[in-house]
Amino acid sequence: MVRSLGHGGCERDAAKLAIGLDRSRFFPHVGVFEPGGPRAPDVETAGIPIIQFPVNSFVSLSAFRAARLLGKYVRENGIKIVHAFDVPTDLFAAPAARFERAPVVVTAQLSYRSMYDRFGRITLPFTDWLADAVVVNSHAVAESLKRSFVFPKRKIYVCHNGVDVRQFYPAAHDRPSELTNASIVVGSVCVMRSEKRMDWVVRAFAKVRRFDPRIHLLLVGSGPEVPRLQKLVGELGIGDVSHFVPAQDDVVPWLRTIDIYINSSWTESFPNGLLEAMACGCFPIGSRVGGIPELISHGENGLVFDPSDEDDLARMLRRAVADAAFREQAREKAAAAAREQFSMTKNIEAMQSLYERLLAERGLLGQ
Repeated sequence: MVRSLGHGGCERDAAKLAIGLDRSRFFPHVGVFEPGGPRAPDVETAGIPIIQFPVNSFVSLSAFRAARLLGKYVRENGIKIVHAFDVPTDLFAAPAARFERAPVVVTAQLSYRSMYDRFGRITLPFTDWLADAVVVNSHAVAESLKRSFVFPKRKIYVCHNGVDVRQFYPAAHDRPSELTNASIVVGSVCVMRSEKRMDWVVRAFAKVRRFDPRIHLLLVGSGPEVPRLQKLVGELGIGDVSHFVPAQDDVVPWLRTIDIYINSSWTESFPNGLLEAMACGCFPIGSRVGGIPELISHGENGLVFDPSDEDDLARMLRRAVADAAFREQAREKAAAAAREQFSMTKNIEAMQSLYERLLAERGLLGQ
């Protein structure tokens, strides 16, 4: 279960897992609150049923009706595992599945618990108790949960996000006309929200540009921060080399356009965008938060910077721009790490291993 099959990383991961599961061992069904979305056609093409459980609010009759519908669906289809992929579906599916005596219930914790609203922080311990396992996508989030006295630590299961290396891989790509004369393209692909701190990227770029006036900045994504960022590049006098592109369904061509990819967020668990950029052969720079150091080995396949020091980001960007040999070597190592350590194949194998272990514990493996 996932809120929708929309643009988000969680939605994408749920769709990729459903499509990739070994059909000789598992047959997936996908439950959503909201119908449609750009991931839905791929799921449908794979022959996977998509079922809507419409929930308008957890304190409305719609939640009770949807819970009854979920219970009926679990019974009629012999569902043995109910896996909720995000916090809203944790709160809905875990109690509904347990009430229906589903054999295995799995929930997910894909960011720090402090990031959720008060309702989520209060109710998630209840779903922790109901679940057989809680999947986290980084060791950093796992450690944060282990520090909680109320969290059942034995239930934590670390499964890093996976990237589809058949789609995300290094390849030659013709740049857009406005970037053909750029010596280096620095950029990022994300939802332009305040926690992404794209203003840090803009200011770091402005500081480093004086060493190479032919570098360009490319920011791909939509969001509330875009007008402020567009104003900032004008104030810094870099408007002529700064390019804004709205959110794209296919980000691969844009990632292949970027030479140096920056994730400057002040909080992350395990960012899909950074992983996809590495898989496409970008040189990665990331803030030292959450699971980013699990992706980037500083000085080997990229650089990390102090998340409390904006000037440190500029220093790392300056190093990447100035040292072409290091940049090219690190780009190759970043793509190799994504391909060999964080592929979608490894992600699916890890989830299938968890499913089989939980089924075996209940004597249901092979049934």
